[in-house]
Amino acid sequence: MHGKHRVDLADKLHKLVNGRAMESATHRVRRWFLSRRSPVPLDPPEIIRTIDRERFEEIRARHGMEDPGEEPPKYLDLPVWIEANLKRIRDLELDLGRRQRVLDIGSGTGYFLYICSLLGHDAVGIDLDEMPMFNEMITLLGVDRRIWRIEAFVPLPDLGRFDVVTAYQICFNGHKSDQLWGVAEWEFFLNDLSTHLTPRGRVWLEFNREFDGTCFSTELERYFESRGAEVTSNRVVFNATLRAPVATARASR
Repeated sequence: MHGKHRVDLADKLHKLVNGRAMESATHRVRRWFLSRRSPVPLDPPEIIRTIDRERFEEIRARHGMEDPGEEPPKYLDLPVWIEANLKRIRDLELDLGRRQRVLDIGSGTGYFLYICSLLGHDAVGIDLDEMPMFNEMITLLGVDRRIWRIEAFVPLPDLGRFDVVTAYQICFNGHKSDQLWGVAEWEFFLNDLSTHLTPRGRVWLEFNREFDGTCFSTELERYFESRGAEVTSNRVVFNATLRAPVATARASR
């Protein structure tokens, strides 16, 4: 019996390793095929070379700061932020597979949208137009940004359906104010967002820390999980269709 158990275990390990190896090989092949669709190699220096350097330096001369700290001019450090957004692309596996429709809420300088466009995706951003530096970068990169203010209990504009919806460094939730969103506001937002997703559309949210050092309350974390989210630190990810919250699902039976 002991010998048989060892054989069974060895067989399972062999299958597990082979499965992981196959998955890794598949990803490498998919990345190779998609890289042939991209006009440049997917590394920061090559992506930066596609940006008009003279026009970028004019923007940096107008808005740059020697030590911006957490102020918006920090986003003019191209190597840092192109690398950060390339990581976001890879986390979402947007460097793999088919062309997708992507909605980026709070698109800022537009780097994420720009890399999506280089990869052939149909990428649209939503943001305000209150910051001249961001406006100038959006124009420089030539990305599609729509002007819209995200507000509690107000539906999103009708921009069609999306395979991926992202929101990084979220501020529209009343960040660091006495209007911080709770379960009710997020429920409205997610219910509305679900109508803008394709059947297997994904949602990737990343939160800023509030005054108390947390990104969201325990109650809100449990609510996100009740709708099928994977919650890790400041990240809330819905990898499949948004589920109805548990209480709503029970009530509909």
